[in-house]
Amino acid sequence: MSSPLLGESGESPPSRSTPKAFSVAELVTTLRTTIESTVGQVWVRGEVTSLKIHGSGHWYFTLREGDSCISCVMWKTYSGRAKSKPAEGTEVYVLGTPTVWEARGELRLRVVVLLPSAGIGIQQLGRERVRAALERDGLLDPARKRPLPDFPASVAIVTSQDGAALHDMVNVARRRWPSVRLVVVGAQVQGDDAPRALVEALGLVNRLPGIDLCVIGRGGGGRDDLGAFDDEQVCRAVAALRVPSISAVGHETDVTLTDFVADRRAPTPSAAMEMALPDRADWLRNVDTLGTRLARGLRRRTELLAAQLDRNGDRMIGSMGRRLEVPGRHLERIAAQLDALSPLRVLGRGYSLARLESGTVVRRRDQLPSGTRFTLRVSDGELGATSEGS
Repeated sequence: MSSPLLGESGESPPSRSTPKAFSVAELVTTLRTTIESTVGQVWVRGEVTSLKIHGSGHWYFTLREGDSCISCVMWKTYSGRAKSKPAEGTEVYVLGTPTVWEARGELRLRVVVLLPSAGIGIQQLGRERVRAALERDGLLDPARKRPLPDFPASVAIVTSQDGAALHDMVNVARRRWPSVRLVVVGAQVQGDDAPRALVEALGLVNRLPGIDLCVIGRGGGGRDDLGAFDDEQVCRAVAALRVPSISAVGHETDVTLTDFVADRRAPTPSAAMEMALPDRADWLRNVDTLGTRLARGLRRRTELLAAQLDRNGDRMIGSMGRRLEVPGRHLERIAAQLDALSPLRVLGRGYSLARLESGTVVRRRDQLPSGTRFTLRVSDGELGATSEGS
């Protein structure tokens, strides 16, 4: 009888290369990568058991159904959003990603959403799945919200061209800011084809030149009628708009996922236009008020400047008077000196001045031969005279 380790001839079989063995770490890492990439994020229904809340806020529990169970972890980031702690044995829906905890080689479910199963429908489960995906990619982060322009010159409206919402938005826009340019990009907003139509319309808005703001929305309807605005691709298209956006879907109590992705949420389509555009009447009143305040300020400023000018004029006159006082007194002294040296003053003291008819001043006797006519100037006038021989 031959040994299983020997050939029929009793010789050893040909040697074979020993297969490569996985290390524990390599095996666990391979299992984790395979499970996460193959299964991905899924909804799972089961009963919560053995819930433990760590001091850090993380939840650790087991999800059980019959004889099957799986360990779950819900980090503080997500457990803090749960409305309440589920009681032992509560049936719930959880949205999570199966993975392998490498430290123990243990299969576990990494949970991001936990909902009580009572009253939960398929649509809500899908909505929560989309919400979790958008949140994971940072599209719900308030920090990415952009401010709306103060005076948009051109506004794109993505909605149904047949709905009452468009009529309401146009009326509000024309009343508030008549100069605004409205670009209506029609799209189906209800039905199976609505998500595709909305994505195409939003993509067109990104290609239109000169758009400052985009309003996406529709009028009211049932929860099922608004489903297109919970679609993941529609939400991502809203997030990808190159201009600020306003989501205005349904009535005030309706909330869709596009409300969280858009830069602003409006309770109604009409309210969206009130939010998007300034009120012309308010601005005209503001301009009138500013004009009145400006005129009042200018008048008050003018009065202050006039009073200051008067004071400066008085100071200038006083300063000029003081500056001229010394030269004036000096001038008076010079004038007095000149007056004292004036020939008229000399004549006033009894002297006289003789001039020939030619105007020559008589300085010597030989200038007046006998019979020469001349003029004699005294202090109060002139006298005609004729010389006589000596």
